Amino acid sequence: MPVQRTCCGHPVALQIPPRRFQLLFGIIIFIVLSLLFFGPPSPADIPTVAEVKDSIKNPFSQASHEPPVQANSTSGDAKWFSDWKWRNPFSSSITLDENRAVLPPLKARPPIYTFYDPSKKQDKNITEAENKLLLAWRRAWWAQGFKPQVLSRAEAQKNPLYETLQRLELDSKLEVEFARWLAWGHMGTGVLANWLAVPMASYDNALLTYLRRGEYPKLTRIESLQNGIFFGEEVAINDAIKKALDHSYFKNMTVNKDKLETLAKMDGGPMINLLDKDTIDIDAKGDGVAYYDGNTIVSKYKAVAEKLTNSTQVEGLSLLATLINAHLHSTWQSNFPDGIAILKPLPEHTTALIEEAIDIARNLTQCPTSPIPSSCPPNKPKCKACVSSHPLRIEILPIFRNNTKLYTIGTVPHPYTLTTLHYQRDFVDARFLRRQSKRDSWIFAATEELLGPSVSGATRVVRFKEAVASPRTASHSIWLTAERESQVDLDWIFGFHLPQEAADDGKSETPVPGPERRPPPPPPLEGGHKLSIPEVETEKQRLVKARDAIKSKVRQQAQTVEMVEKWNLADTEAWRFARAFSARRRVERRKWEEEEKNFAGSEQKAGSRWSD
Repeated sequence: MPVQRTCCGHPVALQIPPRRFQLLFGIIIFIVLSLLFFGPPSPADIPTVAEVKDSIKNPFSQASHEPPVQANSTSGDAKWFSDWKWRNPFSSSITLDENRAVLPPLKARPPIYTFYDPSKKQDKNITEAENKLLLAWRRAWWAQGFKPQVLSRAEAQKNPLYETLQRLELDSKLEVEFARWLAWGHMGTGVLANWLAVPMASYDNALLTYLRRGEYPKLTRIESLQNGIFFGEEVAINDAIKKALDHSYFKNMTVNKDKLETLAKMDGGPMINLLDKDTIDIDAKGDGVAYYDGNTIVSKYKAVAEKLTNSTQVEGLSLLATLINAHLHSTWQSNFPDGIAILKPLPEHTTALIEEAIDIARNLTQCPTSPIPSSCPPNKPKCKACVSSHPLRIEILPIFRNNTKLYTIGTVPHPYTLTTLHYQRDFVDARFLRRQSKRDSWIFAATEELLGPSVSGATRVVRFKEAVASPRTASHSIWLTAERESQVDLDWIFGFHLPQEAADDGKSETPVPGPERRPPPPPPLEGGHKLSIPEVETEKQRLVKARDAIKSKVRQQAQTVEMVEKWNLADTEAWRFARAFSARRRVERRKWEEEEKNFAGSEQKAGSRWSD
């Protein structure tokens, strides 16, 4: 006989609820137990609307065409699209291509010209030494945002006024100076510089900033630089040449022979002394450029001047190139008095990621080799000389600081690379990602001080992109990817040749050899664990495996990498942006170098080879 259930003396009929209610109750109980044991998700683990929108494609949305592929927009696996919408958090919403980063439009480089016309009878060794000086000139101006070009007699001969010059049969010194201007007049609007006039200031120097605009209302020279720098529009340049060639001195050259001889000996050249202020405007401010003319070398750098004689001219030119490079390097150091910061957002088990950054920082803070170690550039007579015993400070920081006096070297890892190193795993699967790894941990850690803990990953990506590519901040940092294995283009980024070994500081009391005086590696973070040699080697092995995995075409491995990328959308976007920005910079220079390879001052002409 069935048991009768009662409640307060009244019979109760119990029934099993329908299946749909059983399922609902089961889900509610599961959620309650999950929250009880695991706690609610943190704000950092909850994807933003922008991230979800970017990763999930709407099957009912209207089809759209992808933007056309731009010229010179790929380098290896790096792809980019130049557009004013580069501050959009996620590039794929613009490019409709998950692997193509949106970069800011490439800013046009204003041309800067120099004139080089060696004698055909000139010694080959002298020509090679001068080509090294021209290379240093090109490299320094390129790093400052200009497009340097070396002109010759060939450009001068294409100017319609060249025939007028030939008929005058001038003294060789006067003739070369006129040919220089004729070559510039043929090329048109831009800057004309002597190849011993190099930019020696910070990127935001007032003169250099003005010249980068590429607009020159008046034909102008700098008072303190004599004939070192001129800038103007094409019409004004050729009008000035016509006016100079039409000067009364050239009407009767026999009568004015003495005046022409005096003109040839005068400082500044014929154009300055033949033309009035109404034709060439004079600007008194020119502290952004250093001009190593003959008078300056004799008065300030006697050790170099003594070698610039006929018998030792090659040695003198080589010393001058070394001196200019040292001054460029020391000027760069003076622009960042707070030193160099090496970014290491997640310090545990990521030491291998920043080894290259530390190597670059030690090269930058090292005192450059110089024939006159205590000397200063011509435009900075009261500079602070570099001392090997007190090098520029190198510091490892877990966060990015927006400090214009501090130069930052950041290493942006691919999310897969970071996951394998930070969590010390040789294998990554979906279960581990969902339950143990944090989303976008690199960019959250790097920008924590700058933006706080509650800002979304999308906002952090935008701030990161501005730090990498914004004109205001790009000159204060360099961003590498952990998968980058070459430093060949760093000289063109900084504008001088980086030393690879320690320099002699000129002090005889130091008993140790040169390499011992190289700045030491920076100390580890406070409270950080100093890794043993086996631990560092393990990190390096994981880094190599991660690099191979990211490039792998094996389907399973590629799917794993893609899974990690989708789990870390903000970190992936930061990595792709940094990689594309660096790759485009190399492609731009490589294209320009290919165009200029047949002219004086190219790396081939200077006796070296360039490759990326």
